[in-house]
Amino acid sequence: QANRASLQDREGRNEMKNSNYCKKLFRYFSIFEYEKEEKYLREMHKDGWKFIKVTGLGVYHFEKCTPEDIVYQLDYNKDGLAHKDEYLKMFEDCGWEYLQDYFGYSYFRKAAAEMNGDEEIFCDDASRAAMMGRVFKGRLLPLVVLFTLCLLPQFIVNLVHLQNYGIAIFIGFVMGLYLGCFAAFGIKYAKYKNKTKK
Repeated sequence: QANRASLQDREGRNEMKNSNYCKKLFRYFSIFEYEKEEKYLREMHKDGWKFIKVTGLGVYHFEKCTPEDIVYQLDYNKDGLAHKDEYLKMFEDCGWEYLQDYFGYSYFRKAAAEMNGDEEIFCDDASRAAMMGRVFKGRLLPLVVLFTLCLLPQFIVNLVHLQNYGIAIFIGFVMGLYLGCFAAFGIKYAKYKNKTKK
């Protein structure tokens, strides 16, 4: 019994120690806020928390580390993932460490000290605009279909025919969120497209 108690005590201390070196945080980033997410992961690493993975609907796993300036970059490229070995080799040759794939996005990182100036995965606005186009086709287009075929008809039916104003207001609120998402994405995409024409 004494040995068992000692073992349980050691396991308890190990769990406490591990909890001090690992943590999970919930954060939500919309489909077009990849730059905001990159900045968040970089700041966490500067504060001594290295990104390990993201799971579920936005649970970020971190591990305690020496504070360091590490640049994180996200790419959305289903065609690249279809030929994953070649795709990852391309980034590896440029010094980027591959971390994981999550809802179509691939996560990479690289020490800022190893970078050449403002080096990024996307070297110009045309590359950024191309990625935004891939995000639109892969992530936003299904939402447009859902909005057009489901939400809009339900809103009209509940507001005009059934006069169920409570449900209509709720659906209208959800539609407002969708429209805000579409507008923000469209503005950002147009900005990159306009820069490429100059």
